[in-house]
Amino acid sequence: MHSAKATTLQLDIASNLQKWRTFLAIAELGSLTRAALFLDSNQSLLSRQLNALERDCGARLFNRTGRGVTLSDVGERIFPHVKNLLADAEQLEVEIRGEAREPAGRVTVGSLPSISGPIVGRLFQQVRAQYPGVHLKILEGSSGQVEEWLADARVDIAILYRYSHAVPEHEQALASVESFLIGPAGDALTSQPEVPFSALHDLPFILPGAPNGLRTTLDALARQEHLNLVPVIEADSLPLMRSLVAQERLYTVLPIHAVWSEVREGTLSAARIVNPPLQRIVSMAFAKNKGPGRAASAVARQIAQIVDEQAQAGMWRSTLQA
Repeated sequence: MHSAKATTLQLDIASNLQKWRTFLAIAELGSLTRAALFLDSNQSLLSRQLNALERDCGARLFNRTGRGVTLSDVGERIFPHVKNLLADAEQLEVEIRGEAREPAGRVTVGSLPSISGPIVGRLFQQVRAQYPGVHLKILEGSSGQVEEWLADARVDIAILYRYSHAVPEHEQALASVESFLIGPAGDALTSQPEVPFSALHDLPFILPGAPNGLRTTLDALARQEHLNLVPVIEADSLPLMRSLVAQERLYTVLPIHAVWSEVREGTLSAARIVNPPLQRIVSMAFAKNKGPGRAASAVARQIAQIVDEQAQAGMWRSTLQA
């Protein structure tokens, strides 16, 4: 029988959260005067607390300027960790006080723009109606940025694409989506229901720059099929990609939900890529070193439900479908 072991933690500098609250306020406001007003304290007391904190850390955390203070290199490095520490402490207080009988607290969701567009409005409505104590924060970025936010626990939930047949462990597959060749209105090639992958050879493309999951997959498949697939312009902005395809008569590759409104309105056209098809999985992941709290779990359930409902409109194929 194994004997129980307590978690080993050694806390010294990080044991007093109030001094780190002071650090966070000064860092975010850039001034001891403004931080003192915000914390209902006085500037001389904050200055003494800051000096004591810097002595404890053995490093200068701020650079003093004539207009206030800015974070030093050390301060910049520890700032996101301090912010996460205090956010977790705040959520713990909510749980201890018993206010979390219903999910409450801030939930940060990181997503790719092409995925958040069809989801976020509906998510906000449902969370506000069912969990009024939950506050949503949405971050949009490239696949690399979302992965970084997930690794650093800057987001509680990440929604991204996976291009393999299975998602990594601890992630939930929400939907499988097919890729479409997107072209301008009236384009002969993209006005067809389907196009073979070979038709992408030598087209004038606007594509995201590497590193990017779609770009990596497209480049690998083009090499395998001995095709030339070199973009004439690179852009990581979804609105820019859509506008340049329409205005400059370029092409791009996107899932249909990313151009759903434009195709319906007739400003863009889309043809499903086949032979071989280019499929991706919409995956949902939680920050590993934080784990899903009650509020994050509630939001995740809403996301999965919205994805399933919108699958019936033809945006994607939900993994929840029978």
